[in-house]
Amino acid sequence: MTSLEFTSQVQKISLTLRPAAMNLTRDADDAKDLVQETLLKALLNKDKFKAGTNLKAWLYTIMRNTFINNYNKITKRSSNIDSTEYFQYFNTDQNYITHNGATSDFVVRDINEAIAGLGTDYRTPFMMYYIGYKYMEIAEKLQIPIGTVKNRIHIARKDLKAALQVYAPVGASAGSDASEAVED
Repeated sequence: MTSLEFTSQVQKISLTLRPAAMNLTRDADDAKDLVQETLLKALLNKDKFKAGTNLKAWLYTIMRNTFINNYNKITKRSSNIDSTEYFQYFNTDQNYITHNGATSDFVVRDINEAIAGLGTDYRTPFMMYYIGYKYMEIAEKLQIPIGTVKNRIHIARKDLKAALQVYAPVGASAGSDASEAVED
């Protein structure tokens, strides 16, 4: 299928996309934007369309996925990262709570200091991951590659493990976990 044929077929089908977009968005302006974005994505990715398959279904799939992605972006954007969420569970470990609370106060203080000692580039993705964000969500929110997110979280965990070594079980060292102990 040539580019001209593809474009003309997409143009014919585009009229049938508007009612479906209206069904998804429930707003005329948003429906127009969704159809427009769908057509743009279809034209930019025409090389991914396989001739002989259902073009209309392909366009509807693009539109549905675009709507879902936009919806997810809007809901994630409206959720704020509150630093109080980071620390609400630190004081719940029964191993460090005593009757006067002194030991747990030291532990919480040490953890907070260790986290504060991380660079912002490492602390932010680590804390987002800690409160439940997925790698992809963190990457989108911070606008960095997912590999960078994974690396920064790994480095933050490693630094925190070293900084909090005093609380490690007897016999454990900062660099000895099962994944690093495997040898060829």
